[in-house]
Amino acid sequence: MPAALKEWAVTCRAVLEGEQIVLLRKGGIREEGRRFSVPHDRFWLFATYEHQGETDGLVKEAYRHALQWETALQPPEGTVRLPGWAEVVAIRRTDDPDVLADLSSSHILSDDYAEKRLRWKKHDPLWVLAVRAHRVDGPMETPALEEYRGCSSWVDLDGAVPEPEGGTAALSDAAFASRLQGVLSKL
Repeated sequence: MPAALKEWAVTCRAVLEGEQIVLLRKGGIREEGRRFSVPHDRFWLFATYEHQGETDGLVKEAYRHALQWETALQPPEGTVRLPGWAEVVAIRRTDDPDVLADLSSSHILSDDYAEKRLRWKKHDPLWVLAVRAHRVDGPMETPALEEYRGCSSWVDLDGAVPEPEGGTAALSDAAFASRLQGVLSKL
């Protein structure tokens, strides 16, 4: 079955628009083995809407409009939106606040929220996933099955969802390579 990574809808949008190529993860409270891991190198982006309220200061001011836009696009109850897919091209882990500060321009999270993610579960480092994203012709929607619920990062999608492939890369090869080099130099 194809896999999907749950991520805030506004972050999915930023990745699919080429505005960021990194995902900062610690994982949900129901992770297998109680720790985040990356068992898949190619996955659907599973747009979530929980915990991304605009009043919480979770995203940078410049992205508040995107947060409002994505909230307006939320599918009806019982439906999951898969706006595109991504492949992991590099994985690093850090517990260094200075490294996180250097990465600030590489993601849409507010600096305060990114620091909170770093400090949460202090014994576990923050995962920095560099991903190459691909937009599909229209967001795929699929029924929200009971097993998709809960605070876990990864879900195995129903067999009716195809493997992630095709679509249009969010960034050209040259633009992506340049961005990736910039991110990796900070790590």
